[in-house]
Amino acid sequence: MPEYNPNAIEKKWQKIWDEDKTFHSEIDHDKEKFYGLVEFPYPSGQGLHVGHPRPYTALDVVSRKRRLEGYNVLYPMGWDAFGLPTENYAIKNKIHPAKVTENNIANFKAQLKSIGFSFDWDREINTTNPDYYKWSQWIFIQLYKHGLAYKNEMSVNWCPSCQVGLANEEVVDGKCERCGTEVVHKMKNQWMLKITEYADRLIDDLDDVDYEDRIKAQQINWIGRSKGANVDFALKDFDYKLTVYTTRPDTIFGVSYMVISPEHPMLEEFKENILNFSDVLTYQEEARKKSDFERAELNKDKTGVMLDGITATNPLSGKEIPIWVSDYVLMTYGTGAIMAVPAHDSRDYEFAKKFDMPIVQVYKTEGEAELPLTDINKGRAINSDFLNGLDVADAKQKAIEYIEENKLGEATTNFKLRDWVFSRQRYWGEPIPMIYCEEHGWNPVDESELPINLPEVETYEPTATGESPLSEIDDFVNTTCPVCGGPAKRETDTMPQWAGSSWYYLRYMDPHNNEAIASKEALDYYSPVDWYNGGMEHTTLHLLYSRFWHKFLYDLGVVPTKEPYQKRTSHGMILGEDHQKMSKSRGNVVNPDDIIRDYGADTLRTYEMFIGDFGSTAIWSDEGVRGCRKYLERVYNMLEMVEDGDDYSKDIEVAIHQTIKKVSEDYENLKFNTAIASLMSLSNDMRSLGKISKADFKTYIILLNPVAPHLTEELWELAGFEGKLNEANWPSYDEKKLVLDEFEMPVQINGKMRGKVLMAMDATEDDAIAAAKADSNISNHLENKEIRKVIYVPGKILNIVVA
Repeated sequence: MPEYNPNAIEKKWQKIWDEDKTFHSEIDHDKEKFYGLVEFPYPSGQGLHVGHPRPYTALDVVSRKRRLEGYNVLYPMGWDAFGLPTENYAIKNKIHPAKVTENNIANFKAQLKSIGFSFDWDREINTTNPDYYKWSQWIFIQLYKHGLAYKNEMSVNWCPSCQVGLANEEVVDGKCERCGTEVVHKMKNQWMLKITEYADRLIDDLDDVDYEDRIKAQQINWIGRSKGANVDFALKDFDYKLTVYTTRPDTIFGVSYMVISPEHPMLEEFKENILNFSDVLTYQEEARKKSDFERAELNKDKTGVMLDGITATNPLSGKEIPIWVSDYVLMTYGTGAIMAVPAHDSRDYEFAKKFDMPIVQVYKTEGEAELPLTDINKGRAINSDFLNGLDVADAKQKAIEYIEENKLGEATTNFKLRDWVFSRQRYWGEPIPMIYCEEHGWNPVDESELPINLPEVETYEPTATGESPLSEIDDFVNTTCPVCGGPAKRETDTMPQWAGSSWYYLRYMDPHNNEAIASKEALDYYSPVDWYNGGMEHTTLHLLYSRFWHKFLYDLGVVPTKEPYQKRTSHGMILGEDHQKMSKSRGNVVNPDDIIRDYGADTLRTYEMFIGDFGSTAIWSDEGVRGCRKYLERVYNMLEMVEDGDDYSKDIEVAIHQTIKKVSEDYENLKFNTAIASLMSLSNDMRSLGKISKADFKTYIILLNPVAPHLTEELWELAGFEGKLNEANWPSYDEKKLVLDEFEMPVQINGKMRGKVLMAMDATEDDAIAAAKADSNISNHLENKEIRKVIYVPGKILNIVVA
């Protein structure tokens, strides 16, 4: 038998799979058993490192197993290829982003193919292809027609380096997610998507899907639904009500001052009445230099300006209270104004202490506690007039009733989620299909004109004005109004990267359809995606956005399900051997091409799955890679042990059935490491026999196939099995054969081991004693002895006490 040569074997089978279109999804729509899996990588200029293939391998393992079980399987691949990283790389290296994307995809695709994934490459999609983004533009137009896309002048997160506006989700620790530059605020006229219209459904419908708890928690926390009341605080001597949102209207008697955001419109409206407005202007300018994260999360040193000439009235106590401007209040949450209850809020307490504001305690709990007393959910109201003595639930209910009866506000639900900032002042993105006419305002292009192609340009760098580079292309900008036919201007902002990735899974179902996103037949058969895997970093970005778009398309009747994905998981990260995140700057990146060259793709796949729990962080180990390579070599050499035989070898029959059950369940539950451990254990049992049957070997390599497909296909062929392994049937186990029928029972005489006898698992005590007496070695110790006591544990041991 030739020596194990993984590179030769893998090239052979990858060529066969490509030429035969082995994994091409010719779906039989009459077949009920269907399973679909998706991932959607962003092709970066650096290519793959060994952490990237892990999720694809996991999906591939399940994909291959499901095929062997007789399912129609859809496991496609495509590219989320628009976005800032490509454009930034293109600008830095003076290469057109289209060329960068083309090169990156070619590199990624070659790497993925070398690992042997069972992708259906005939369904490959690319978000930068006009045939694809035509439908991104079509979806935007539908959003606009239904009032969910609108233009708004607003303060946005602005990256001075990338020269682009960012959604809240794209700001991490106050910095641009892509380049790490400190984000500032800037007023821009932006396209917005009204994702807040779907906020309740985005939370409530999580009950209907199989998402990991941590993923559901991130969705719920990001949306941030809370129930409370909008309460009006009247300005003294002015016909104006300053509305605040509060989850604790029962604490209003403890309000000793109010705080508004530096961006609050009231400031401009009353600038003539605010005697220290120059101080306010100075403070506003300083606040603009800070990101929301700095203001809300890092704001340890409270600052502010108390308005001179404007005060408010506490609606329940009737007391006059001052109004402050402070940057720890954000215009993007609630109404941009808060009522300060310093006795029961840490930030308000710090502010009140610094500026010598009154502190009124309105809840008392058991025992003595220092202020601020923030945990008051089990307290009783004090210093609160008609609420005194009530517990929290009753006090909240009574406060809201009083507020509504006296027309001081109303009960309301609020969300942290803000509408999605959809404009990007960049070149590399989908053109937004909107036209502006002085007479008719904004209107969408006629759908028959889609796609609006991204024009070829020589210069794609951000403009000095912060506008999109498209704004300087007259042939693109100047057009006619779709309403009156007069002169008009195209929108020159482009869509964010998240546009194309919000619906890609639908296009996989019918990727070459020129008349619709996908046919109704395809959507009805494939929807929803059975399993979508992605990184935890996307659980408040892509997942939220794609669920929103899908629900909108569901409302239009385009898709048949409320949710895009039935199951959503997240994989753990693979760190370098130095326990740090892999990066070029640290010099700890492991290139999968090197592993494949030195050990083979099957070794890489096996180690990726064996390295640890799929959802947890794992540490890369070159020693572990070598161990997996040796294991696969042992499997290859097992071929020399195979003899004819259509039945399992009796000595390992139970172990085989146990392994079938264990591996089948572990693959489905993403416990790939324990599945491989079981296979390793079974291989040891097999090799200890010296000889195994063809039936033993066939089942073994089928179980290993999803993890090491090249090796197992080769062994299938070398063993002379019919057809190809990927056309075989997944083995089943017999419940009755998960435990031994017989076992070697230890027999003790007066507590000392005297031998073993072969017994049925359900043997009686009499059967056990008879078997012991029939064994010559044991019976010698019973001769001329009186049996005083028998201790028998069925299936375990027999102990005979004699005198």
